[in-house]
Amino acid sequence: MIDNATLLIAIAFSSAALMVALLIGWLNARRETYLAYGSSGIGFVVIAMTVLGLRNGSLDFWLLFTPYALLLTGFGLIYAASRLFRDRSNTVWPAAVVWALAMLALTLPLAFGLTGVGVFNLNAVSAIFMLLCAWEYWLGRRESPVALIANAVLYVLSAASFVACCVMIAIDGQLVLTAMPNNWAERFNSIMSLVGLTGIGAITLTLHHSRAARMHRLEANTDSMTGLLNRRALFDRFERRELPLGTAVLMFDIDHFKQINDRHGHAIGDAVISHLGAVLRSNMRDQDAVARIGGEEFCAVLQPMSVDQAKIIAERIRGDFELSPARLVSGTFPATVSVGVATSGTGESFSSVLNRADNALYRAKDDGRNRVTTATLRLIA
Repeated sequence: MIDNATLLIAIAFSSAALMVALLIGWLNARRETYLAYGSSGIGFVVIAMTVLGLRNGSLDFWLLFTPYALLLTGFGLIYAASRLFRDRSNTVWPAAVVWALAMLALTLPLAFGLTGVGVFNLNAVSAIFMLLCAWEYWLGRRESPVALIANAVLYVLSAASFVACCVMIAIDGQLVLTAMPNNWAERFNSIMSLVGLTGIGAITLTLHHSRAARMHRLEANTDSMTGLLNRRALFDRFERRELPLGTAVLMFDIDHFKQINDRHGHAIGDAVISHLGAVLRSNMRDQDAVARIGGEEFCAVLQPMSVDQAKIIAERIRGDFELSPARLVSGTFPATVSVGVATSGTGESFSSVLNRADNALYRAKDDGRNRVTTATLRLIA
């Protein structure tokens, strides 16, 4: 049978490999700070497991306190990483508070020679760290239910293995240990740590690569200035489809935009474009699509409605944009927008409806700008 010291060394090697993988991931994506926290935390676990595996059962204060303190520090960083994984805006202070309390629970009994109490507390707070990590992944399960629930389950099983160690220490009832515990719970804990670290690491790296792929797709389909869809994304979604009857297509063009750029500079022009993007976003429903398709041109595709309803929406956007100018530190910069509106006929393609909305937009320009014009109905032979 493999002894517990050998299992601890195996955990150290497995953790080292995972630490390197997470570190490489962070070096390639510096804004994903959870990878840095996770890599650092596992680094502390590696050192702790190595010392535990080589100490030869010694109950010397420093050979107990040092690896246990390193282990709790590693778990604290791993908990911080799980918080940041779920939401990059989360703070890490809860992890710092739990770590400080855990260190207090470890240090006080060891300082008074109550090694049994110290080892009990170590396992108890380690279980708490594992459950806190499980909770973070459970809260974030909507992103990828199977993977994140699997991570949560692995953390819960790891917590259960630490609880088992607590139970065995309590049953022995030794306030001061004469020898380090060596029972089924310790071996279960070591095996669960090895399996848990490997599984959690593999799942976390898979989720990281999945996130990166989604981010690349999003960036490829998003206009960087407004955060709306770009032309390619809009056409990829609709170009090869017949639109449902009554689908509304609205074309927008900022009036006299070249004069705005020439008079105020391109920074102000960009601010006006961004402002129209914000106005459009605030007036759209989740199921609608809106994109910036050219310099100062935008297009919105709305769920089926009558042409009169589409015109009311377009008029509301036009009015909002006119009455709420772009605001910068240097002042406000009013602008207006012209809109062309068309709704799809039976079996009509997106490009056909878009062309009619574009023609309506040009008529709005010709008629004096800052107005909404509807396209003529499509005649079917």
